[in-house]
Amino acid sequence: MNVPLWAWLAVLGVIVLMLAVDLFAHRKAHVIGVREAALWSAVWVAFGVGFGALVWQLFGAEFGQQYFAGYLIEKSLAVDNVFIWAIIFTYFAVPREYQHRVLFFGVLGALIFRGIFIAAGSAIIASAGWVLYLFAAFLLITGYRMIRHRNEHLDPEKSKTLALFRKKIPMTNDFHGQRFLIRKNGVLLATPLLAVLALIEFTDIIFAVDSIPAIFAVTDEVFLVFTANAFAILGLRAMYFLLADLIHRFIYLKIGLALVLIWVGIKMLLKIDIYYIPTPISLAVIATILGVSIGMSLWATRGQGRKELPAPAKPPFGTATPQQLEALEPLWRNSWAKKQHTPQEHPQGSGEHRPSVSEGDKK
Repeated sequence: MNVPLWAWLAVLGVIVLMLAVDLFAHRKAHVIGVREAALWSAVWVAFGVGFGALVWQLFGAEFGQQYFAGYLIEKSLAVDNVFIWAIIFTYFAVPREYQHRVLFFGVLGALIFRGIFIAAGSAIIASAGWVLYLFAAFLLITGYRMIRHRNEHLDPEKSKTLALFRKKIPMTNDFHGQRFLIRKNGVLLATPLLAVLALIEFTDIIFAVDSIPAIFAVTDEVFLVFTANAFAILGLRAMYFLLADLIHRFIYLKIGLALVLIWVGIKMLLKIDIYYIPTPISLAVIATILGVSIGMSLWATRGQGRKELPAPAKPPFGTATPQQLEALEPLWRNSWAKKQHTPQEHPQGSGEHRPSVSEGDKK
């Protein structure tokens, strides 16, 4: 598959434009309802499917089918990621109107990290083909462990990522609107929203370790691997707001995802030295596994409506009062403003010091 440089640039341009449109459309904090989430989900899926149709038209059926197989794998594995986000947001009691902002930057980081992983994976495979055996074994083991631990979920309270973040980075214990950073008493502090973003980025990196080898099992083309990942990830925010309150209904989805990983692991093993399973067959198997697991889940839980995850009795973070928000200092102060702050105005402004913490910031 010979992809010219202009095609790469065009795809990157479209991705940046789509991100800009999404950011502009959600520039004001508000609670995203099911109807709005469904509309945006349809938009992102239309972009992903439309791009696949374009690949099919320009490069042929084989590459088109490889793209759709990769897109389906990434989209389905992303559902599990969405459920993890719901657990994180619920545990930390992140206000719903601020969740889109966190997810926007989370998705932006995911695109960057996955681009790095894809480039590294492609280079490793090109220079050491035997690594495919490791990828295949990893997928088989991951699929088995997913089935075995299908009823276990992330416990944010025990997150080492959050503990490390709070240990290394000074932060306040109150949400301050959509701000990731604030300045108090001349000191820059992270807000809980930045800590949540760090945890979401970390979980996506963990999921990428599964999904990147999985998509390499259905296509060797870096262009298809990247675009399938990108278009699947771009729709994650809308998917979250659409499915977050339906986690309890997808009771068999994790088994389906595990079987998909096992299938692509077997496909990768056979592909190395024995037999290349045609892409249409692979695509049909993946679609069937996912369709059956989702269908069985919805049938077994029919009659159940939307419901939020149970929140902790005492959330770990609070919310700043309007008075605290009004009292915040400008985040970035210019040199002139710094000269105006004399030691009398800020007695702790020179030498080593710790910021004074209000009652709302104390643990």
